[in-house]
Amino acid sequence: MSSGIYRSAKIIWDYHLLQQSLVKSDCLFVLCSNDIRVAEYAAQLFMKGYAPCIVFSGNVGELTQGLFPCAEAEHFANIAREMGVPNDCIYIEPVATNTGENIIKTRELLMEKSLDPQRFILVQKPFMERRTLATFEKLWPNKTAQVTSPLLTFDEFANDVISYGDMINVMVGDLQRIRYYPTLGFSTEQVIPAEVWHAYENLVAAGFDEHLAAEIPR
Repeated sequence: MSSGIYRSAKIIWDYHLLQQSLVKSDCLFVLCSNDIRVAEYAAQLFMKGYAPCIVFSGNVGELTQGLFPCAEAEHFANIAREMGVPNDCIYIEPVATNTGENIIKTRELLMEKSLDPQRFILVQKPFMERRTLATFEKLWPNKTAQVTSPLLTFDEFANDVISYGDMINVMVGDLQRIRYYPTLGFSTEQVIPAEVWHAYENLVAAGFDEHLAAEIPR
């Protein structure tokens, strides 16, 4: 990629990544995707004692069509089991297809199980940390949450499943949602520095618009 695209993408990556320090909580809440490193990282957190249970949420999304033989949540749960997480500590929500549904459907699942965790650790991809936390804060405001992700740098993240192009498109789309979703009641307000929005405009102009939501402004 050109130096200008790299610089703009790195600015947005740094904005999305919150780098919160973790404390032990009641539940690990994994928002599933096409990146199995998130499942592996969540399992590692469980094995280190950060929470006594894990819930995996996710059906099949745009980026996981045909990638796994089952719902994202089921595939991630299988990875966690293989890494030593006991089956009775795992809960699976296999219906949600977006971040808001991840939270709503997980809340419903835990209520059905008569579970009422107060503190959550949200586990997500690095460049989706900020919107994940903002969505949780809006849709489940009486709970406490932190967000974390696999410890990967911008330069380390892309692999044979997720290209730099895919990553940048998602980062740009998430920033658009961070700006406009609060007015729709989907997430809490976030301050977006001018430098970050300028980077967004540069990337949209360069053609990274595949993940933009059509129903809201660019």
